[in-house]
Amino acid sequence: MSSTSPSDANRVAILLGVLFGLTGMGSAAAAIAVAPLAAAYGVGEGAATWTISLYALMLGIGTAVYGRVADLSGPRTPMTVGIVLMSTGALIAALAPSFPIHLVGRLAQGAGAAAVPTLGAAVLSARYSGKEKSAALVRLASIAAAVTSLGPLAGGTVVDVLDWRFAIALPMLGLLVLPLIWPAMHVGGTGARLDFVGAGLTALAAGGAVLLVQSPSTGVGVALAGGVLLVLGVPATIAWVRRHPDGFLPVEVISNPAVVRSAFAAAAVPAAWFALLIAVPAVLLDRGWDAWTVGLVLVPSGIVGLLMPRVIGPLMNRLEPPRSLMVASAISVGSLLLAALGAGFGSPPVLVAAVVLVTVAFGIGQPALSAAVGAAVKESVRGVALGVATLVFMVGGSVGAAVVGGLGPALGLGPAIGFLALMPLAGLVVVSPTRRIVSEPAR
Repeated sequence: MSSTSPSDANRVAILLGVLFGLTGMGSAAAAIAVAPLAAAYGVGEGAATWTISLYALMLGIGTAVYGRVADLSGPRTPMTVGIVLMSTGALIAALAPSFPIHLVGRLAQGAGAAAVPTLGAAVLSARYSGKEKSAALVRLASIAAAVTSLGPLAGGTVVDVLDWRFAIALPMLGLLVLPLIWPAMHVGGTGARLDFVGAGLTALAAGGAVLLVQSPSTGVGVALAGGVLLVLGVPATIAWVRRHPDGFLPVEVISNPAVVRSAFAAAAVPAAWFALLIAVPAVLLDRGWDAWTVGLVLVPSGIVGLLMPRVIGPLMNRLEPPRSLMVASAISVGSLLLAALGAGFGSPPVLVAAVVLVTVAFGIGQPALSAAVGAAVKESVRGVALGVATLVFMVGGSVGAAVVGGLGPALGLGPAIGFLALMPLAGLVVVSPTRRIVSEPAR
């Protein structure tokens, strides 16, 4: 554990939070660009949403892979590769002359962006301890939420003033942050070799899960593809883990009840977050709002995100991580029910309040998950544990997007959002048994 000052911890957390927010902006800003993108490539808006789905798919698959690589080599190399790949993919997608090439770029962009959520938490967990670590994790989540919340405004502004291609390219700003964060990523790994077969099988199963939960908004073909990948990937992954208990997915991680329960409980938070990032702009655009004015609705949540460390840091110091997850789940329920009312009545102020609430839930839930998982496992497998937990966390976001995209047209956005509130309610039940387990640091 490095000896560092609180100011150093704040600086590192802010920079990592900006990077995390830029990965969220890859979806939030792109959502505003779907309509002009579809027109430019001559495809329907339904097909154009693949620009978001494929990005989310690779973001979900890659998190566990990067986490395990960081365990073995340290976070500096995989983080650098990820940011460069994210930026290169964004450039390809922005300049692509055809829709298929655009989707290839978005795949690469998502594969690179997957490095940031897991490795950001891993860097902070390795460098800091105690209250300093808790404060750093809270600041990372708060800055990430603030930057992501500004994604629709940034995307809407550049779409209206410049061109939709600039909205796709916004995450390239991560290249400017990389030199600033470079010294902080000098945290050693174990030096062991990567289990490539285990990594491939895990990616196969994770890809099937992400495709399946997104299928309500992307069609039967995607559901079938996701089902096939799951049927092939899950048994193969289980068999491989049994034969290689210290491989890519260590048994001590995936059998740890604190890791598993915390991850599934925390997944309800991004489900609410991504659902509202999609639903709120959809409601307002249907009411005739301009793209940039839709982005203004999310500015209050960005401001709240910046202010959250002053409140959430002391709160998390008083509460154990599982209790913090329970608070985040409860706030998520309230935000979704409020958003359901706002969507049903077309009330912008109610929608603004709902997004602010879900921003608070994200600011509590993401660092609580990192703290719970980091404390429950040994340092040698912390990266993969955080990667697996982040994978489940990101799949939760896909569930939120799928529910809004799949059930929204059939039931209406209000009922679809209200239905999604069942997920954080389940999270309250799931995380409750881990309160004592997670509070015991791993030896």
